[in-house]
Amino acid sequence: MVTFTDLDIIKLLRRNNLDADTLQEKVVEKLRARNIKLATAESCTGGLISERITSVSGASEVFDCGVCSYSNEIKHKVLDVSEETLSVLGAVSSETAMQMAEGVRRLADADLAVSTTGIAGPTGGTPEKPVGLVFCGICTKNKTYAIKLLLGGNINKTNSRSYIRKLTSDAVLFTILSIL
Repeated sequence: MVTFTDLDIIKLLRRNNLDADTLQEKVVEKLRARNIKLATAESCTGGLISERITSVSGASEVFDCGVCSYSNEIKHKVLDVSEETLSVLGAVSSETAMQMAEGVRRLADADLAVSTTGIAGPTGGTPEKPVGLVFCGICTKNKTYAIKLLLGGNINKTNSRSYIRKLTSDAVLFTILSIL
């Protein structure tokens, strides 16, 4: 599994001459050009990815469904995340992220689905699962995989909730662009 830190994400955006604040515009443009439908399942980002996508005019052509599945109950009931996965590995795991992405792709009959689950802080972290640990699930019709993010504040040593949520959404949008 690939792991990125906050600094990695910022460097990737710079290296590719991408503005983090306009990533969603490029994503919608590419989805439209390829006639690809996107769906999202978000936990720690609380709908931020969906909000960024739908802020772009014309997003309705490529985006039908975003599920904000903050609780384990909704992850299981709506997205079909296994109760065993949730009880044994927890909500913050690569397996949960992948099952969330698979579940929302099926639910929306989308071509591409993404998910986020993690600890946005500033509280709730443990030594095993620190604040800033996020797993992003990616699901296409052919494969499913997860990306691990460690966003625990390399810049200014902060564990800001908004910082972690924004960087997670940047990483997911960048990943979508990379796939397309």
